[in-house]
Amino acid sequence: METISKNAINHGNVVDLTHEGHGVIKIDRYPIFVPNALIGEEIEYKIIKVKKNFAIGKLLQVVKPSEHRVEPPCKYYWKCGGCQLQHMTYEAQLAMKQSQVINLFHRKAQFTDTTIHKTVGMDNPWHYRNKSQLPIGTDKNGQAVMGYYRQRSHDIIDMDSCLIQDGIHQDIMNHVKQWIKEYHISIYNERTKSGLLRHLVIRTGYYTDEMMVIFVTNGKHFRDASILVEKLKQTFPNITSIKQNINNSHSNVIMGQQSITLYGKDKIVDQLSDTTFKISDQSFYQINSSQTEKLYQKAIEYAQLTGEETVLDTYCGIGTIGLYMAPVAKHVYGVEVVPSAIKDAQQNATLNGFENTTFVCGKAEEVIIKWKQQGIRPDVVMVDPPRKGCDETFLQTLLKLNPKRIVYISCNPSTQQRDAQILDTQYELKEITPVDMFPQTTHVETVALFERK
Repeated sequence: METISKNAINHGNVVDLTHEGHGVIKIDRYPIFVPNALIGEEIEYKIIKVKKNFAIGKLLQVVKPSEHRVEPPCKYYWKCGGCQLQHMTYEAQLAMKQSQVINLFHRKAQFTDTTIHKTVGMDNPWHYRNKSQLPIGTDKNGQAVMGYYRQRSHDIIDMDSCLIQDGIHQDIMNHVKQWIKEYHISIYNERTKSGLLRHLVIRTGYYTDEMMVIFVTNGKHFRDASILVEKLKQTFPNITSIKQNINNSHSNVIMGQQSITLYGKDKIVDQLSDTTFKISDQSFYQINSSQTEKLYQKAIEYAQLTGEETVLDTYCGIGTIGLYMAPVAKHVYGVEVVPSAIKDAQQNATLNGFENTTFVCGKAEEVIIKWKQQGIRPDVVMVDPPRKGCDETFLQTLLKLNPKRIVYISCNPSTQQRDAQILDTQYELKEITPVDMFPQTTHVETVALFERK
């Protein structure tokens, strides 16, 4: 008989996956979540935590493996928290992400008439990250370590390669780590809040090969900056920009507000389709450029632009989606609360020669009411909020604005589903396309089309 008590060792069949990719086993409808187990597998597991509504198990042995189980190609996979799905075939990852969206919208929220398409995947789901944020620390011998955090901790796994970041990033990471050791450069200690180097951040232009290297430091004084700049220039002559970002906040936020250009340009340039973007060290820019094009193409298709429409781009950031749509819209109005992002959006519009764009800094719900008073009536509203979803005041304002269509891009389908229930009073949720922006991880991005009832 299977028992539900801590340290009990059981056999069971995996019947489902959670949104975190954990296998689900049920004993009399009580769920036990087992990381690294796959649907259809027969496994042996040990219960390590028991709660009122669920338990957590540890996988001990796969008795009968799934046809979708594969050997993770990364040597750090079982320790590192960067990826969660490398033990699963890519086709199973895409199916899991689609079923996660189906579960949220069809089962939990009763949007049963909404079409949910298959997840749009990548031909080669590796080395896709155009931005790497690598924490720097020390091991027990005081030697520099650099890599990603262990799952659910701040222990840095010292790495020399990563299969999801751009190949050149790991090359730079390994050289910088070596120079830190060689020149005894001060490293930040999270516990004592002392020391200097906190993170190494690398950004590359996917289509331009321009590259920015950023040293995030605890404080302004960086006496070894010139050594690192010279070494980088000699070893990687195609580096476009080297920056220092100052973050003495002692929080989990990676970047601080102030940056200094140590070498080269202040910004790097990248392209999406025919649109060019200047990206600063703090710009929000999608991590996976080739999938971003697929995501934005789907958004344009949902917006049904003919060149006659007024488009409102809310949460517009540096203007990526709005500028992507500008060639096929009558006019694009963008609004964003971050002043530096709006400045970037305006510069990016000028850079591309677009005269049919207006970007304004402010709270979306306040700015769009002003625009409405000025007689600006959008046909389509683009929404791409942060993970926490849309502000309810904003959604109520959007309902007053009453555009024909709303195209909602989300990096967190559960908050998108919550927002969809508010829009449901006036809008029909026609269809959703999940896009795999982060292969090998549990994240899924979606683009949804709402049409006025």
